[in-house]
Amino acid sequence: MYCPEAQLLWHEKSIQMSQQGYVAAPPYSQAQPGIGGYQGGFGSGPAQPHYGHYGGGAPSTFQAPLTGMKSPVLPPPVSTPSSPNSQQNGAPPQRYPVAYGQPLQSTAYNSMASSAPPPAMQLTNQMSTMNIGNYVPGPAFQNPPSATSLQQPFRAPPPPQMTMGSQSPNMQSSNMQSPMQPPNMQPPNMQLPHMQPPNMQPPNMQPPNMQPPNMQPPQMATAPNMSMGSPSMGRPFPGAPPPHPGSSAGLQQPGPVGPPGYPQQAGPFGGHMAGPHPGPGGFPAGPPQKKLDLDSIPSAIQVMEDDQAKHGGQVFSTNIRGQIPPLVTTNFTVQDQGNASPRFMRCTTYSLPCTSDLAKQCQVPLACIVKPFASLPKNETPLYLVNHGESGPIRCNRCKAYMCPYMQFIDGGRRYQCGFCNCSNEVPVFYFQHLDHMGRRVDLYERPELSLGSYEMVATLDYCKNNKPPNPPAYIFMIDVSYNNVKSGLVRLICNELKTLLDKLPREQGVDNSPVKVGFVTYNKTLHFYNVKSSLTQPQMMVVSDMAEMYVPLPDGFLVNFQESRALICNLLTQIPDMFADTNESETVFAPVIQAGVEAFKEADCSGKLFIFHSSMPTAEAPGKLKNRDDKKLVNTEKEKTLFQPLKGIYEQLSKDCVAQGCCVDLFLFPNQYVDVATMADVPSHTGGSVFKYNNFQVETDGEHFLRDVRKEVQKSIGFDAIMRVRTSTGFRATDFFGAIHMKNTTDVEMAAVDCEKAVTVEFKHDDALNEETGAFIQCALLYTTISGQRRLRILNLSLNCSSHLSELYKSCETDSLVNFFAKSSYRAILNQPLKNIREILVNQTAHMLACYRKNCASASVASQLILPDAMKVFPVYMNNLMKTSPLTGSTELSTDDRAHQRLSVMAMGVEDTQLLLYPRLIPLHNMDVANEAPPTPLRCTEERLADNGVFLLENGHVMFLWLGQASPPDVIQGLFNVPSLAHLQGNMCVLPELDNPLSKKVRCIIRDLLEKRPKSMKLQIVRQKDKPEMMFRQFLVEDKGLHGGTSYMDFLCYVHREIKQVLT
Repeated sequence: MYCPEAQLLWHEKSIQMSQQGYVAAPPYSQAQPGIGGYQGGFGSGPAQPHYGHYGGGAPSTFQAPLTGMKSPVLPPPVSTPSSPNSQQNGAPPQRYPVAYGQPLQSTAYNSMASSAPPPAMQLTNQMSTMNIGNYVPGPAFQNPPSATSLQQPFRAPPPPQMTMGSQSPNMQSSNMQSPMQPPNMQPPNMQLPHMQPPNMQPPNMQPPNMQPPNMQPPQMATAPNMSMGSPSMGRPFPGAPPPHPGSSAGLQQPGPVGPPGYPQQAGPFGGHMAGPHPGPGGFPAGPPQKKLDLDSIPSAIQVMEDDQAKHGGQVFSTNIRGQIPPLVTTNFTVQDQGNASPRFMRCTTYSLPCTSDLAKQCQVPLACIVKPFASLPKNETPLYLVNHGESGPIRCNRCKAYMCPYMQFIDGGRRYQCGFCNCSNEVPVFYFQHLDHMGRRVDLYERPELSLGSYEMVATLDYCKNNKPPNPPAYIFMIDVSYNNVKSGLVRLICNELKTLLDKLPREQGVDNSPVKVGFVTYNKTLHFYNVKSSLTQPQMMVVSDMAEMYVPLPDGFLVNFQESRALICNLLTQIPDMFADTNESETVFAPVIQAGVEAFKEADCSGKLFIFHSSMPTAEAPGKLKNRDDKKLVNTEKEKTLFQPLKGIYEQLSKDCVAQGCCVDLFLFPNQYVDVATMADVPSHTGGSVFKYNNFQVETDGEHFLRDVRKEVQKSIGFDAIMRVRTSTGFRATDFFGAIHMKNTTDVEMAAVDCEKAVTVEFKHDDALNEETGAFIQCALLYTTISGQRRLRILNLSLNCSSHLSELYKSCETDSLVNFFAKSSYRAILNQPLKNIREILVNQTAHMLACYRKNCASASVASQLILPDAMKVFPVYMNNLMKTSPLTGSTELSTDDRAHQRLSVMAMGVEDTQLLLYPRLIPLHNMDVANEAPPTPLRCTEERLADNGVFLLENGHVMFLWLGQASPPDVIQGLFNVPSLAHLQGNMCVLPELDNPLSKKVRCIIRDLLEKRPKSMKLQIVRQKDKPEMMFRQFLVEDKGLHGGTSYMDFLCYVHREIKQVLT
């Protein structure tokens, strides 16, 4: 039931997340801290209740002046027809009647119980016939969309096989009722596309009185009569939650053990599951229920397929403000016509709320994921380079924004008004041009900075250190030659690979040889530098044994051009494995190795990258010595966060030194036991570097997997000594940044290097009201040094809509970007908060975002219906999968190093990488058409889609499995492995034999394409059904219960639905 006070509180109070979630004091909670910048939420935050506040004060300006263009003649943009009825994924908001088979105890999701459970809510009449198998058409929006946001090209009608109801987003709610109808009210009349009303109606409810002809009633999955308790979702801390009736101190009762041969599974987010048949969310099971149909709930795979069908192969023109791009999984071509390509910038929503009150009300994070060096397909135009000569780039005098399409020329072309701060600036004499009858410069399409969303500018000496041009960067290969690495064959493998790989160092287009210089260091307890100057006849080794005062003993001959010193370098790489073949030294140093690299770059006055190949924890007496601090007793305690916190001191200082010098660190780890990844990977994670980890490395099975990673890292496009500033138009500003970055103030994002895979997630907050007419502008400026040693600016511009209607915001949301933001913000919070609190915050934020949609945007509906915005209909599955990832799962069975490694990897990921990580691809291979060039369509990532007679490939960008059903057809096994049956298959296979048959060629082609496409290599793991290694495979079936804790997608959806109702009541 709603009351005016409830409405008022909803609008005036921010329903914020805190360590305990929100406190459900009727009807809504007081403001609590939360994710991002809520005070006391994820990390420290401000006193003001704004969402995601970071730092303080207005952003300071980027004071350094800049530079400038060859004048390419650009074609005028092609106009793109726009459809006012477009939406991201086709249909509008969806309703899902949710069935519950058992009482949902509040012990799930970390006992989000109130101080005393309220009386049980009797929902038998409504729930007994609820059906999760049929989509009900989406509700109308209460508010009409704003005119500015309706211009969206590429919107075709939804595909006919779409199971979701569809309607125009222009529909309005006719009666403006409360979104929660009492059970005895008749639902509004609606057209029901693709379906007929269920053949069983809940008591006291009338069926919709319209139905389409020629449609058979869908099959229904009903749940038995039940009553459901509805405890309040959050409670104030400190203190344990109160016990529930029938429970012991609120704890879940132990149940029977799991199936034989499998370890007992953990419950949702820690704790043990109740047994083989727990209720939703791992709750104690109630009466038996009919199995719910998986196809009745939204499918991430279906969303991807629908978007590919709608936008695949089309051209996406960026000439419309606030235009929602195709999904990251869709194959499309971008034509830059004034806004940056979505390959460079993606937003959580393309329609910002006009006021901070609206933003706090909906709690949808306002963020942009920037991938400044994103790779472009061959059919897309590379960025134009603008050069204004010695005068440098043209910038606003007040806010220092760079010339871009959002600047308005006035006074006959003699002045321009800044689109970001509205300051009026004089146009330099050399830049003057007349205006046409439309008020546009007549050279508009000849200047990239006036007509394109992304372009580069040549920077003048004002943008260089010490006002002199930089030298080309250098790469230093630093090889651990301790006992383990030598005996495993790793040292020889690395040296042999470098002989050929150094021919493929990155270079500018059209240039024969790379300007990148190379150097070599080997180390154990001491460091060995090598002089490979081309004038020498033999390489020379110089040893530094004083680790406390690290220096480079070779002022000349250490960093050399590979082509000039090729013979000497190849000679050295041949000698190194033999030089250390008889070593017994097992202790290593680590911090002095990085320090040596920084000193070498200082000596050469250049930036560059260190490739460090390291095997064990640095235990030798030297700065940065580490000791084992892995303690499984800390898991699921308040102190678990210390396992993820890097040790301060020398490593923190090394990060600062590296960034100041433009020294990026890539770390390749080959551990056999705990090595404290949280500390060892700290420098790479702050310098734009990557960390690769190969547990129990063996050359035979892991060698090729490792070499693929090295090749990608050495050859990828990259910029050095980078600094990034994000500017916004008035009314909002950038407040927080997530990535492999260093920040010494609140505005400048510093990266020793930035490559084509690294992304920075930027969060925004309001500092004033936004205007629907003018919209909102974002400009990302990245100053960096190219491979050839030229200082450049890369400018990325994006314009967004603004709306005072929440329906517009939800319609413009992008689920994949939202999940990227939540993954990074929660992974950062691991350093400061218990995992239990973080998981609660994620659940509560999910419920609040969807509850706000239901309350403010959906038409009236019964409480038993789960209503989701169309653009966010698969948001719950991603959030549930995020909470099941190893960093957020409190399990002693998981390696602390592996958890720390994944946490740091995700912090630098772009949208496509987090999307794939959280929803792996499950590809059926046994029944595919080998003649068809296209790979098979992926399936939902659940055990229900596996078949005993099937062969499936599963990959998520980090792992790859080939799963073989126990009844796999002999001809398929013969075609893939050249053996008559599964019983003849050798264990520990990690590569498919090259066989001359269509099936083998097709499968190997699919695997090869995936390995080329993904940023990191994946080791193929072949598992047979019911073999022990299959358990590793099953933890990636993300719609099922988690192996180490975590609920299934179906149960999580039910749980979130209950939480939404709790918020609304």
